[in-house]
Amino acid sequence: MSATRPAKAWALLILLSLIWGSSFILIKKGLLNLSATEVGAIRIIAAALFLLPIAIKRMWGLGTRKITLLFIIGLVGSFVPAFLFAVAQTNLESSITGVINALTPLFVILMGFFFFSQKFTSRIIIGLVLGFIGTTVLIVSGKDLNIGAINGYALYVVLATMMYGVNLNVIKYYLKDIDSLSITSISLVMVMPLAFVLLFGFTEFTMKIQDSQNFGAIGYILILGVVGTAVALIIFNHLVKITDPVFTSSVTYIIPIVAIIWGLLDGEKLFLMHYIGIFMILLGVWHSNTKRKNRLATSQ
Repeated sequence: MSATRPAKAWALLILLSLIWGSSFILIKKGLLNLSATEVGAIRIIAAALFLLPIAIKRMWGLGTRKITLLFIIGLVGSFVPAFLFAVAQTNLESSITGVINALTPLFVILMGFFFFSQKFTSRIIIGLVLGFIGTTVLIVSGKDLNIGAINGYALYVVLATMMYGVNLNVIKYYLKDIDSLSITSISLVMVMPLAFVLLFGFTEFTMKIQDSQNFGAIGYILILGVVGTAVALIIFNHLVKITDPVFTSSVTYIIPIVAIIWGLLDGEKLFLMHYIGIFMILLGVWHSNTKRKNRLATSQ
């Protein structure tokens, strides 16, 4: 399949990987001057404002049930994870966060099994086991190669990927008649008021925005919201249209690599047990999806 892909498709895939893989280092830079709550709220507000014109055009005519589902998707697919990632990175390396985020496809499968009657295959089970063993290794590995220095903040990332798993299944089974750009833009705009309340009612952001020393951190999170969420979504949708979901899903394997490179360039250190955990997670995700990808590829 790769031999027939146009150069444009490969360029967009690499660009998308760079954008999403850079999200974690942007969070890290934002946290230098901002609280986790401020980082999460600014990210949601920036993305929602950018997509507001799209949402306004597409939200009319939707019934109460779909509006309710879109609000729920806004919460579990964007709002809550934005804060979970920010809290996690107050005590977790950005590179490790980017790798654990790769669990999302596994949780899509797992949540589909528990709540949407999807079936497991032996290949999926093996992939899940490998992925979760890898995550456990990352959670309990100390920087001195010891096992036992538990970093519970990694569990915030795991919880976020679980929410992504629920979110994608809800979209698949209940909102499949709405395009993904409409879903994301409308859902983000619906939770934007909550982000405003948190930002201006429960943080010191009104004071920080008056200090020019904080402008750099704010800028990083604005880039994260606009480019890392809104623009990336547009690229993703276009990539699916000119190729297919199978090719586009390859981004799952490239994002952690980009996150690791950024982390190392920023002075983060990874040790032996970290690399073992990273390898097992990526192997598990690949193992769970390979057979399904091949089956999809033959039907194109």
